[in-house]
Amino acid sequence: MNTLQDKFVDQYCLTGNATQSAIVAGYSAKTAGQKGYELKQRFFQEIEDRTKKMVQDMVPVSLAMLRTLVESAESEAVRLSAVKDVLDRSGMKPIDRVQTSSIESTSKDDLEKELAQLLKH
Repeated sequence: MNTLQDKFVDQYCLTGNATQSAIVAGYSAKTAGQKGYELKQRFFQEIEDRTKKMVQDMVPVSLAMLRTLVESAESEAVRLSAVKDVLDRSGMKPIDRVQTSSIESTSKDDLEKELAQLLKH
């Protein structure tokens, strides 16, 4: 990978815009659309790897900001939201329960009895 390509990959990871990334990297504005598309395809894996690395690098700062919100945000709503986010991400999110029933496994007689019960009320 040459210097222009490397710069394109870095810029694309930040913006997600292939044409603008090609221009910023130093490619001609006239060919930036096509060149950006080609580079995005060619360096797909590198873009994916660098993007993941960028996100991982932001985790400590993000946790520090979240902690600050939990401990000292002026708004109670903001503090509550931050606390919920911490709890959710630490595995303490409430379980969403959905009750399902299968009509296919219910006999016709049972369905008729249930319908009769519902119509009585």
